[in-house]
Amino acid sequence: MKIGMTLPVMERDLSRDILLDWIQKIDHGPWSSIAMGERIVFHNPEFITLLGGVAAATNKTEIIATISVATMHNPVLLAKQIATLDMLSEGRFTLGVGVGGREEDYLAIGADYSKRRWANVGDNINTMKSIWAGEHNLHIGPKPFTSGGPQILAGALGPKALEISSTFADGIAGFSFNADINEIKESFDITKKFFKPNPRLITSFWFAIEPNGRVQLKSHLQSYLAWMGEEIAEMLSDSAGFCGSVFELKDFLEQISNIGASDVLLVPTSKDVKQLKMLEEIIF
Repeated sequence: MKIGMTLPVMERDLSRDILLDWIQKIDHGPWSSIAMGERIVFHNPEFITLLGGVAAATNKTEIIATISVATMHNPVLLAKQIATLDMLSEGRFTLGVGVGGREEDYLAIGADYSKRRWANVGDNINTMKSIWAGEHNLHIGPKPFTSGGPQILAGALGPKALEISSTFADGIAGFSFNADINEIKESFDITKKFFKPNPRLITSFWFAIEPNGRVQLKSHLQSYLAWMGEEIAEMLSDSAGFCGSVFELKDFLEQISNIGASDVLLVPTSKDVKQLKMLEEIIF
C-alpha cells in the first residue's frame, strides 16, 4: 500500500515558503504522492494554480487532485487545465472528481447547483476524454503526457454514486470522516462490486498526533466545517478524524492495508512541517 500526504491547504496564513517547504519535503521523502482538494468559499489557495506549482516544483511524487468538483466547471476548460497539469508533471498527475457538497461554492462562481449529479460528472468526463484523445470537433491542446489523459478517480460515496462513477472512473478517492476501518471496508466492497476488476482503492482521513491531537483537530475542523453551522461543526469535531500516537497511526495504516487499499492519503490538520519527519521515522 502506498502512503501519500495532503498539503495543508485548508490552514490559515499560508505563504510561498510554507507551501514550498511542504512540497519539497514530500517530494524528497518516502511519500508516494502529494494531494489536495478544491474549495472556493474559504481561505485556501486556488486549486488549479497550486497544482501547476506543485507539478513544476516536484520530480518524483504522484500528484493527486482530491477532489475537483467537475459539475462546477466548464468541461472544455477543465480538460485543457488537466492536460496542462499532466504535461507539466510528465504523467504524474491523477484526477479525482466529485460533485461537492457546498452550494455556496457553486453560487460564488456562477455555477448551476442543480447540475450536482453524478450523471453530469460522467458527461463532463466523456467530453474531457474526447478532447484528450483528439476526437472533439475543436482542436484543444495541449496533448496530455499520458496517452488518453490521466487516471480518473471518483470521490463518490454510496452505492448509487459508485455505480454511476464506475462507467468512467478507474477507482475511488474516498474519504473516511471518522477514520473508521469498517466504513472504509464498506466503501471498498461496494467499489469492487461495480467497478472493473482491480480498481484503485484510495482512502483518506484527517489526522493529528497526541499529546494535543484532539485540540488541534477540533480547532482545524471547527474552521473547516463552519459552513455547516457552529453547533454542528462543534459536535462533529469531537469525533472526526484520527487522533492518537504515531505508533497507533502506523497500526491503523496496517489495518487499512490489510483490507486491500491501494493508497492512503493522510490529511494534516496543522501546517507545521516538522510532523512529516516525525511520521517518516515511524510509519515507513
